[in-house]
Amino acid sequence: GYYEPELRGSWSPTAKFKYPLFSVPKDLVSIDLKQFRPKYKKDVLLGRIKGKKLIPYYDRSDIQSGSLKGMGLEILWVDDPVDAFFLHIQGSGRILLPDGSHIRLGFAGRNGHSYTAIGRILVGMGAMKLDAVSMPSLKKWLKENPVAGRAVMNRNRSYIFFQVIQADDPIGAQNVPLTANRSLAVDTEFIPLGIPIWLDTQNPVERSRKLQRLVVSQDRGSAIKGPIRGDVFWGHGKYAEKAAGIMRERGRYFVLLPRYSM
Repeated sequence: GYYEPELRGSWSPTAKFKYPLFSVPKDLVSIDLKQFRPKYKKDVLLGRIKGKKLIPYYDRSDIQSGSLKGMGLEILWVDDPVDAFFLHIQGSGRILLPDGSHIRLGFAGRNGHSYTAIGRILVGMGAMKLDAVSMPSLKKWLKENPVAGRAVMNRNRSYIFFQVIQADDPIGAQNVPLTANRSLAVDTEFIPLGIPIWLDTQNPVERSRKLQRLVVSQDRGSAIKGPIRGDVFWGHGKYAEKAAGIMRERGRYFVLLPRYSM
């Protein structure tokens, strides 16, 4: 599951608000490889030009160390680095401003590095048991271990860039607003966007209840891999945060396709 988190932020940096969220850098180059070799029809390279060569773009550690400083890419600043990290994972969120108003940020681009799940890193370190890995437990560990936590977060070299969006709901990869409990993120290598799907699994919060409903494939994510993998969009609020944070349910789904006559 995933959801739309709410963070506290400011248009200007202060002693409290000091963790920037960036827009897409102008020097980020995207290369569609199918223009060079048909066999790479689904592959895109992201990087930057150095001299006459394309090299990988700055990774999370580089960016956290200031590689984008002075480019004027800061949209705003938030007050918690762990919350900012999970905003990158969710892909969109609400930012509550000091005057009580809020804005919505949505996905605008990525740096091109592969996503690494930090839960696996913590399990490998012996810091957490596999069955204890969830978003709440990861957040708790990172906040209780700020120095080691920063190193662990930097192991996920993927970095997300944002944009301010003028919409009542977050926008998914299908470029339409996501609907709580009805939008599903899928691996588009196997499931195209816009397909109705009957979902059959468990409610992660109320274990006695089935989660059986019609959803639509409207989003994707770099961590969503495989033909029988989907992330339910839970919306925003405390219930959505809890459900998305602990959801790791086995289940099945039925892809609904039109009947074609020859």
